Amino acid sequence: MTASSPDSSTLSDTLDTGNSSNGRPAGDDSSGQTSVFVVDDHPPIRDAMGDAIDSTIDLQVCGHAERLGEARGQIGETAPDVVVVDISLPDGHGLELVKAVRERRPEIRSVVFSMYDETIYAERAIRAGASGYLMKTEPLEELIRAIRRAERGEITLSRSMVTTVLQTGRKRDASAFSFAIDELTGRERQVLERIGEGQTPEDIQEELGLCRKTVETYRRRAKEKLGLDSVRELVQYAVQWTHGPDPAPPEEAQSDT
Repeated sequence: MTASSPDSSTLSDTLDTGNSSNGRPAGDDSSGQTSVFVVDDHPPIRDAMGDAIDSTIDLQVCGHAERLGEARGQIGETAPDVVVVDISLPDGHGLELVKAVRERRPEIRSVVFSMYDETIYAERAIRAGASGYLMKTEPLEELIRAIRRAERGEITLSRSMVTTVLQTGRKRDASAFSFAIDELTGRERQVLERIGEGQTPEDIQEELGLCRKTVETYRRRAKEKLGLDSVRELVQYAVQWTHGPDPAPPEEAQSDT
């Protein structure tokens, strides 16, 4: 099941805290190092990230948490320069933290480091306010680079994702920064969302007042624009897009055509 989202008002209010738990005033960068706060619920991964960060001259870990509830207060207290956060956490969705940081502490940058497919979640992370999205299949050296770029106000995506974004941007506008999902029309996105909710073509046809052939056309166009090879892949994409990480699968899978 998808983890429930944290109470955003509580999260945002807590992030306004300006005192440091280690006696250092919030925002104090007298050490000359970029301070990094790590939010991940897997201790081996969290430790590996911490070791990689602390082994550099210009970066230091100022705190870590495995749940959003812990991260709320600690980020407000330590006032890091950059937060590295996973998407799926035991008590909520990491992108809620990214949004709250952007809204209440815009001087703090966020980088998402996750196992979830970047073709689905990179777009969401960037729109939420993240300065980068990397999958955990990337070497930790890339995460270090992403943290440094984030501190400079730059955005980091994997090479393959950058290629996809640039190709999509050229189709729309040479200066656009867009993702494949942006290519979908309003109707195509409506159909995609309903597929993600587990609706059959017949359900979609009835709800949207469309004929079966039109629903299939929108489904086919969405599949092509998203670069997917089959309806099964489209269903998987739609479920993740609609529900987020670890969604409950639709009761009735649609057949491949």
